[in-house]
Amino acid sequence: MNEWSGLWLGWGGLSLLGLLWAEWRQRRALRALFKVLCSLGFLFFALSQGLEGWFARLVFTGLLLSAVGDVLLLFRSNRAFLAGLAAFLLAHLAYLGAFVQVGSPSPGSLLLVLLGGYFWLRWLWPHLAGWRGPVLAYAVVISLMLWAGLGVPQSQVWLGALLFYLSDLLVARERFVVQESLNPLLGLPLYYVAQYLLAGAVR
Repeated sequence: MNEWSGLWLGWGGLSLLGLLWAEWRQRRALRALFKVLCSLGFLFFALSQGLEGWFARLVFTGLLLSAVGDVLLLFRSNRAFLAGLAAFLLAHLAYLGAFVQVGSPSPGSLLLVLLGGYFWLRWLWPHLAGWRGPVLAYAVVISLMLWAGLGVPQSQVWLGALLFYLSDLLVARERFVVQESLNPLLGLPLYYVAQYLLAGAVR
């Protein structure tokens, strides 16, 4: 890790602390500011390490699309949420494309991922109303991303994929089931640690 990488990693850590404080204190303007700063941090963290090869470029594409999704989810309208969902779906497709190049996902892990996806979709289904189609499509893509990620021997990748998956469950809980501070206070650290792990895997 070079000095620029260390700088951006520190930037991300401080921004995440600020974001969690803003969430706890319910400061919407500061929440938006720190979220943007934290997302910029994982982009520059990846760039500071170089983007050589298709794996690194596809991971960076996933990071960039995720950052777009982060901004879109700052808005509270259904249209913005749908656009954010689409941005994250494309991000997962980019990650999936990267992971299959360097990993060997197993049938056993696919069974576990599908089983987990079945149970959390069953839990969400009564709360989804008109969102069932988009959420089902998203669930398929993120499950494939996780399956491919678990097949990568690099610990930063499979752990990043798993944490990203778990963070999205908390986003879904906040959006469709119950709104409470526990969701972002747990989900945001999971999400940003995941993104910084994946950003660190590009080198």
